[in-house]
Amino acid sequence: MKKLAGLCIIILCLGFKNQHLNKDVSFAHFKNRFILAYWKQNPMIATSAGFHNYDSLLPAYSENFRKQYRIFCHTYLDSLHKFDSEKLDASDQLDKTIMYNALTSQLFYQDTFKAWQWDPSVYNIGSALAEILQAHNLKPTEKHTCLMKRIWLIREYYEQAMDNIVNPTLEHIKIAIEQNEGTIAYLKGDFYSEMSRLEQVSYTAGFDLNLYIEVNAVEAIQNYILFLKDVQSKQKNKGKNFRIGKALYDRKFELDIQSNESAKEIYLKALKRKDEMHTKMTAITTQLWPKYFKEAQPKDSLKAIRQLIQKISLKHVSRDLFLQRITAQISQLSNFVKEKNLIYLDPDKPLMVRKTPAYMDGVAGASISAPGPYDKEAETFYNVSTLEKMSSGEAESYLREYNFYALQILNIHEAIPGHYVQLIYANQSPSLIKTLFSNGAMVEGWAVYSERMMLENGYGNNEPEMQLMYCKWHLRSVCNTILDYSVHVLNWDQEKANLLLTKEAFQQQTEANGKWRRVSLTQVQLCSYFSGYTEIYELRERLKQKGDFDQKAFHEKFLSFGSAPVKEIAKIME
Repeated sequence: MKKLAGLCIIILCLGFKNQHLNKDVSFAHFKNRFILAYWKQNPMIATSAGFHNYDSLLPAYSENFRKQYRIFCHTYLDSLHKFDSEKLDASDQLDKTIMYNALTSQLFYQDTFKAWQWDPSVYNIGSALAEILQAHNLKPTEKHTCLMKRIWLIREYYEQAMDNIVNPTLEHIKIAIEQNEGTIAYLKGDFYSEMSRLEQVSYTAGFDLNLYIEVNAVEAIQNYILFLKDVQSKQKNKGKNFRIGKALYDRKFELDIQSNESAKEIYLKALKRKDEMHTKMTAITTQLWPKYFKEAQPKDSLKAIRQLIQKISLKHVSRDLFLQRITAQISQLSNFVKEKNLIYLDPDKPLMVRKTPAYMDGVAGASISAPGPYDKEAETFYNVSTLEKMSSGEAESYLREYNFYALQILNIHEAIPGHYVQLIYANQSPSLIKTLFSNGAMVEGWAVYSERMMLENGYGNNEPEMQLMYCKWHLRSVCNTILDYSVHVLNWDQEKANLLLTKEAFQQQTEANGKWRRVSLTQVQLCSYFSGYTEIYELRERLKQKGDFDQKAFHEKFLSFGSAPVKEIAKIME
């Protein structure tokens, strides 16, 4: 910890020997200095971004570290205010806004939100090690040196974590145990194997790599897990409420989403959109009913929609071929995007479909792990949670949720032209600020917008079944917002949440259970889908009204701003 505190002080002294900025210091220079200082403060995030200068560091989140981090944020905020926005170009004005929000958010999360006290899942070193091994811009000897040093610090990291945890939620204890057990499995398996095979690395005679990992990493994590299980047994049903309440929710929404609208306004928009989707789905159901049923259509429109969806959902891939089907669909989506000239796809950036690593699993069923801007040549992974731990009934429910039609929309969202494409464009942005400090609503909003855009351009051959399943899928984003706000602000319980998801969003019970788990582990993030989508779609429609609209040009221009907030991108594009 003394080393870490010293490093923080050095940063501050070098960056701000006096309070007034030298007139010759350009904003570009200031941004670069800020990024380097930020990486030194956050070495695990730096590793994830592909910046490896501080891979040997693993700061324990101590009181002294938090004090230095607070100084760091306030110092850079004060300096940021000294730059006159009117004298900056549009791109730099946006960077200034993003930096201000990032620093303000850091202070909020550390000093007000304080998840480091009640969410034990924030302490996990799985990715911090795996991302060094996967790096393309490090030599084997560099990987080895950094990993050996970072492993040495793991015990202190987890000991500090145990000191920090105060009245955690039972939900976060559970996922922390599961994911850290996954990290142990990774360390004993793939990690050890890959470390042993690092080229150009020779170990001293008698050195036992397995023992080194066991003593410094595995035992430290095992102690942490035992600590959490002890807390879990003592708390039983008396843990902290995972609902964060209106005040924290509104502030977190403001900082995370960065929308022109408040959390409540987005919630009300989502309620209206839900009704619009039900109306559209009722019309499609009436059209398709005779094709699938001989009996009369129920007068209850939601019941009829649900019955038809259940029938269509029987068409799905087998559980054993789930991963393979996803892999096969990637090339199909790529071909469609190229044929319709929707957006340029870089042929040199392949997407690797893989089973979600155990240390990441348990929150989302699918996700993208993309390399940072410093390591653009590294693989981009499409992480898919497999069905191997599910019972036959759970697996069947899951496969019906991700049926023949819905699975294609999932792949549009996660891969092409959704997250995968957006992240590639983000890495090409000339502004590191816009890329590194990504706005979740823009990222998720683009993926949701992509779903609609693909169908607008004829994907699925305008089959009514695909249209119906798209509406159902779109309701996920809509109801994510309704669910998140209702649970954290309106104090909904699981029974009310289940009714919304199964009766009004037509989700399978397994999916609804997973969504409840997610809303109990995260806050506001579920709003990012509908909020971001709404702003992107409305921006496109406004630009269309001006005439001479080019769809491909719009997509590429929009994505050229990295992962900046949609409202800020709109100011420049309009």
